[in-house]
Amino acid sequence: MRPEPLPCPTDNPSQSALWNGPSGQAWITQQAVLDALFEPFQTLLVDAAFACGPSRVLDVGCGTGGTTLALATRLGTATACTGIDLSAPMIDLARARARRAGVPVTFLCADAQVHDAQDGPFDLIVSRFGVMFFSDPVQAFARLRRAAREGATLCFLAWRSAAENPFMTTAERAAAAWLPDLPPRHLDAPGQFAFADAQRVARILRESGWADVDIQPIDVPCTLPEQDLVGYLTHLGPVGLALQGQADMAHPAIIEHIRQAFAPYIQGTEVRVDAACWWVTARAAG
Repeated sequence: MRPEPLPCPTDNPSQSALWNGPSGQAWITQQAVLDALFEPFQTLLVDAAFACGPSRVLDVGCGTGGTTLALATRLGTATACTGIDLSAPMIDLARARARRAGVPVTFLCADAQVHDAQDGPFDLIVSRFGVMFFSDPVQAFARLRRAAREGATLCFLAWRSAAENPFMTTAERAAAAWLPDLPPRHLDAPGQFAFADAQRVARILRESGWADVDIQPIDVPCTLPEQDLVGYLTHLGPVGLALQGQADMAHPAIIEHIRQAFAPYIQGTEVRVDAACWWVTARAAG
């Protein structure tokens, strides 16, 4: 069977296939849960954007649109807000959410690594965990630099290392005996922890035309209702994708074993974790 054509030009076909396929569908299914879980990060970005007073904002890797919509709501109609993502189903949901909310935003189904933005130049470019998936990050950030006004601000959040975020790999460790073929994580490959090395991130930004690079570690408390934990585990991440791809009677045992592995993070009716991230800012060099 021939693979489905990708919805937009890309130099990153593996990530495009993933986010237009199982990962994108999983995020759509879990959209409300993820929006609530990531709300503290959204607040940080929206507050920073409000302090900048931008006229044009680009949200990179916007997914289902939560941050873009929050930006547009807080900044008002004087600010043009655009979200870009290479996942067609996630962009479709983002557009539907904007229509329902009556919020005037633009959502582009495009790969920011190769797309020449027509809605710029932007004086603020932001991202909530959306910039670690480029196959060529220097090319991608150079493209974003060309979409930015001289002196524009870049502000994004990226995960620090897996070791500093043990909750993010708890499911993989717990399920290893049942799912021995889980894909390995490669530090410099596109993925959650691709920007774990702050020196590498700084080098990428400087090589792609950004100046005044500042990278600060932050730890952000996040909560998830315990009742949503199983849905989260069975849809998201390598384990969730593996479980979706199998029809196995052992699933209940695997899921229960993973759920028990999260016991150290459960307090009352909530799962509570401290997310170790980088808060990255830079300026578009002249």
